Amino acid sequence: MEQQIPMVDLRAHFAPLREEILAGIGEILDQAGFILGAHGRGLEAELAQYLGVAHGVGCASGTDALLLALRALDIGPGDEVIVPTFTFIATAEAVRYVGATPVFADVDPDYFCVTAAGIAPLITPRTRAIIPVHLYGQAAPMPELLQLAEQHGILVIEDMAQAIGARLHGQRVGSFAQLACVSFFPSKNLGGAGDGGMVFTNDEALATRLRGLRNHGSWRTYEHEVLGYNSRLDEIQALILRKLFQRIDAYNAGRQQAASLYDAALQDLPLQIPARRAGAEHVFHQYTLQIADRDALRTRLHAEGIACGVYYPIPCHQQQAFADLPPSHCPVAESLKDRVLSLPMFPELSAAQVERIAGVIRAHLHGE
Repeated sequence: MEQQIPMVDLRAHFAPLREEILAGIGEILDQAGFILGAHGRGLEAELAQYLGVAHGVGCASGTDALLLALRALDIGPGDEVIVPTFTFIATAEAVRYVGATPVFADVDPDYFCVTAAGIAPLITPRTRAIIPVHLYGQAAPMPELLQLAEQHGILVIEDMAQAIGARLHGQRVGSFAQLACVSFFPSKNLGGAGDGGMVFTNDEALATRLRGLRNHGSWRTYEHEVLGYNSRLDEIQALILRKLFQRIDAYNAGRQQAASLYDAALQDLPLQIPARRAGAEHVFHQYTLQIADRDALRTRLHAEGIACGVYYPIPCHQQQAFADLPPSHCPVAESLKDRVLSLPMFPELSAAQVERIAGVIRAHLHGE
């Protein structure tokens, strides 16, 4: 059956801003300034202020943001970086790109994030950094992770690709660690009309290094001190993101309202709704259930024209791309991959749509 309720409704998301965005693109075309211009600088400043950090450095994707962060910290061959296994591959992929070795940590069964207790046994003399992921829009336990990192003299990079606007104890994610990375992939909470990313830091020297690395290792025109990358956020994407960013809190509030409706509609059913960490403000990039017979429910939802997704069906430590690494023991992730199911989630999701989705789930679980 054709999908009647999508995972993300980008048409509805962009429609109210269509004319405003098109007018802005027209101005960019008239000015013919497409790379490293005023909109890029404006977006960097606005997002840095929003997060409460000193610097934002735009780049071509969220994956590039991670790559640039690792390069800025001089992490490379011979180094180990501890990453969650239960997340999108980009986090570990970036570690491999710089020649370092990803070490896969299991996650907790309720919030799907790494913990200090899970990471501590993985630390070796080669460990240079930890990259916690704020998965599905909820903060990882940053105070305990930062304390562990300080004890061992290692660095922390936040992967906040799914969690812009989320808070922990009143502090926005992206402002805890030495560096933080975000993705502007279209489906993200702040997503553009293409790829894009940004790195955040309070360290001016790191920000300066990032700006050169994203621009072919050049801080002065045609002078290249190191080999860098062509990873610049273009002006059209920056313009679009600035328009969307003006509404980011409203977008996240819409997601939170949809999550509350899901919570109420799904209570008392034999499934686990998303847990909320104490002191955390969840921004629901995904609304992810845990359920024993996940695949049967997924089939039923699809048959009813309702999209749903599994994030993630293969933990990173089980991906063929990392088959050359030593085996990892991650039983929680290996259990979650068979239990998690993400429901449609976007700011424009209506109460009627949530009720329809919940009604199909109730009927399925009641054998109707």
